[in-house]
Amino acid sequence: MPIARYKQLVDRYAAEIRDGRLAPGTRLPTHRQLAASEGLALVTASRVYAELEAMGLVSGETGRGTFVREAALPRGLGIDQQAPAAGVVDLNFNYPALPGQADLLRSALRQLAASGDLEALLRYQPHGGRPHERALISEHLLTRGLNVTSEQVLIVDGAQHGLATTVMALLRPGDVVAVDALTYPGFKVLAEQQRLELLPLPASGQGPDLDVLESACGRRRVKAVYVMPTLHNPLGWVMSASRRRRLASLVRRHGLLLIEDAAYAFLVTDPPEPLAALAPESTVYVSGLSKSVATGLRVGFVAAPSELIPRIERAIRATTWNTPGVMTSIATGWLADGTVARLEAEKRRDAEMRQALAAQILHGLRTRCHPSSYFIWLPLPEDVRADRTAKVLMQAGIAVSTAEPFATGSHVPHALRLALGSVPPDHLTRALERVRQEVEAPML
Repeated sequence: MPIARYKQLVDRYAAEIRDGRLAPGTRLPTHRQLAASEGLALVTASRVYAELEAMGLVSGETGRGTFVREAALPRGLGIDQQAPAAGVVDLNFNYPALPGQADLLRSALRQLAASGDLEALLRYQPHGGRPHERALISEHLLTRGLNVTSEQVLIVDGAQHGLATTVMALLRPGDVVAVDALTYPGFKVLAEQQRLELLPLPASGQGPDLDVLESACGRRRVKAVYVMPTLHNPLGWVMSASRRRRLASLVRRHGLLLIEDAAYAFLVTDPPEPLAALAPESTVYVSGLSKSVATGLRVGFVAAPSELIPRIERAIRATTWNTPGVMTSIATGWLADGTVARLEAEKRRDAEMRQALAAQILHGLRTRCHPSSYFIWLPLPEDVRADRTAKVLMQAGIAVSTAEPFATGSHVPHALRLALGSVPPDHLTRALERVRQEVEAPML
């Protein structure tokens, strides 16, 4: 059976891209030009490019055309957490740590070994955590402006696990979830795994465009909204109190589930009250200690309306049964003795120092950030392609993320997301200087 004409074109383009005859960044003919030159129907020409895009070889950019992608970048860059290769400066992922944290762990382990509670930690724990540990987290959430009972708190294996159990428990395949057009990649992975439909909301100032959300709710059966109101990743905004009130009103009016991700909220001093305090009957609040204490700690927490707790608890049972008793005991002990509060304050100061350093080095470039966050959003000039820039930086031993892992719609801006919290300040300085050099090079 002869190979379909469109398939022959797909194979030809794929071969030319893979062997370098079509270089990364090459603009391909428009759909109409391809159809005319090859004697195809327009729909067939569009199918050619759709298959090439599915193969990861090209990217379609609204208003600009179809371009050959940079295939040399590692697959999953910006989504899959991997230990950086030796000598690579990691501006891709954040795992902020402070001097002396290892000594804190040694001390905590010694104290735990001497405690009378050690044998209990060897047994299965309640699915949502032991009551006294849930009470400590409830007290901790009061410092975040959230007043919930210990029965409304569940302990999970980090914030990502909290998001996963929330999605598994409360959403179903095909449900429509409104998200920012640029959002946390971990939620995108969850949505794909659970076969959710993501509805992108464009940015409007310091938050998502709520007019678009309201219009969408009038046209579609939107089930939930996923937001990061206090220190958005990657854009660094803190949603205003008035915008939060309007979002809470929309959630109530349309009967939506609101998932509030507060993983980076500890970095913001005196933020507006959480959405979970404004719409407590509709909001699941998710956070953890990975960023504020250590990524390897893997202790997080979910606060939810009482009627949703049993369903989320079942999802915890189905995934991990319960959190590791030893790690949870250490984490809640640090909450009780003030260690977590001290580390959070020190990391705010550390993030502020790194942002000031970055502002000095990147002065004059368009950036979006918060003065105490661990990341920067760097939109690129019109003639600079993100995939090419990321490749050149990778060859120079610097790992950065493009916008692609964060994009939930068809439009993927040419931008870089720079994580500031994973390398020593002197390494960060040199890496940011090289980033600036590469961004400005095509303009020279």
